[in-house]
Amino acid sequence: MDYVTLGIIGCGAIGSDVAMAADNMEEIDRIYLYDIKEEKAEELAGKLKKGAVKNFYDFVGDADIIFEAASQEAVRQYAEKVIEAGKDLIIMSIGSLLDSNLLERLKSKAMEKKCKIYLPSGAVCGIDGIKAAKADVVDEVTLVTTKSPASLGKQLEKRTILFDGVARDAVKKFPKNINVAACLSLAGIGFDKTKVKIVADPVVKYNSHKVLAHGKFGRLRAEVENLPNPNNPRSSYLASLSAIATLRRAIDPIQIGA
Repeated sequence: MDYVTLGIIGCGAIGSDVAMAADNMEEIDRIYLYDIKEEKAEELAGKLKKGAVKNFYDFVGDADIIFEAASQEAVRQYAEKVIEAGKDLIIMSIGSLLDSNLLERLKSKAMEKKCKIYLPSGAVCGIDGIKAAKADVVDEVTLVTTKSPASLGKQLEKRTILFDGVARDAVKKFPKNINVAACLSLAGIGFDKTKVKIVADPVVKYNSHKVLAHGKFGRLRAEVENLPNPNNPRSSYLASLSAIATLRRAIDPIQIGA
């Protein structure tokens, strides 16, 4: 068996979930952890059998796959260095790819270095259907995200539409809440054609995402109501599970889905 070394940037809830899952994957023999708050990386390493704390620049040459779960700034700072080193990269902060220049540089360099960039579907469902439909004409894609006012930094007593426009503007205005819009846009018809509606509703207990699309394939409707991550109620648990599934996809010989 060819063993895989994993590097993780960001040891918050999602990075920790991925590290704990990777610790139990037979194919992974080492896990390097980096966080700007070193104590978070140290704490996580203490829970792992295969974990060790290392600076990014010390492990980028050794790791086979590097997983980012830190911030859009971390993507801007480290992603090109990962690809330049010829390593596969998993990006959670997908909103960073709104920067078309960064996206094109990463794409071009990944083709040159023959490595892969993986973008987990995160807290939304229906991405596979959108990817498949894109092989022909897709007329319209809409994302409706509903969250509590508090999770969107608001104090409201009634259901309020905070945003109704295109994904490019949604990602700019809600960078911490709308990575799903970025992922959906990249999977489908782009940042400027994907429609997004963001709703704050004081009645809802959990975040929900609804994807609506139609085109030559027919019509698609996918909706998920997310339970919070047990380690961080501000994050959806499905986002962590999607990240773990993407890591598994990166190391598995059999690929399932569009």
